[in-house]
Amino acid sequence: MTRLLSLYDATALRLEAAAPWLIPSLARLVFAGVLLVYYLNSGLSKFGEGVLGLFRPDAGAYVTIFPKAMEAANYDVSQLTVFHWAVTLAGTWAEVILPVLIVIGLFTRLASLAMIGFVFVQSVVDVYGHGVTGDDIGAWFDAPSNALLLDQRAFWVFALGVLVLRGAGPVSVDRALTAFRPAAAPA
Repeated sequence: MTRLLSLYDATALRLEAAAPWLIPSLARLVFAGVLLVYYLNSGLSKFGEGVLGLFRPDAGAYVTIFPKAMEAANYDVSQLTVFHWAVTLAGTWAEVILPVLIVIGLFTRLASLAMIGFVFVQSVVDVYGHGVTGDDIGAWFDAPSNALLLDQRAFWVFALGVLVLRGAGPVSVDRALTAFRPAAAPA
């Protein structure tokens, strides 16, 4: 029994030594595998046509982000304010840029923190703007584990939280950039 416990302890120590680079690397891999294409497709579909479309979101973007305001404006984008345009444009760009930054590991902590905020706002808009209710919102500590908001997005935020706390890991642009930082002055 002692030998078995020693083997277990030795394995646990090796895993613990690998954790600082393995955990953030796996969190970025999971994010890329589960959410990168989801967010890129969503964000890219919100841009208008042509080069100027990068600064003029299409009507569908406004419907997604401001569903009640669009309904009140009879789905006429010209009836919305500069505020609606700025939020829609910023949200659209964030939906494309933040996931890419996370996957390549550039400004990972900041991008992950911003992405957590994005997921929170996305969830609030889903509930109050799009009327998501009941089983789609879900509840923690219940039997089903497939609710869109509380179940799925909790895992999204957890993976992003790992990146906020641990950084991008060794295979990242963040790590490569450390080579260009000046050495700390001796104390």
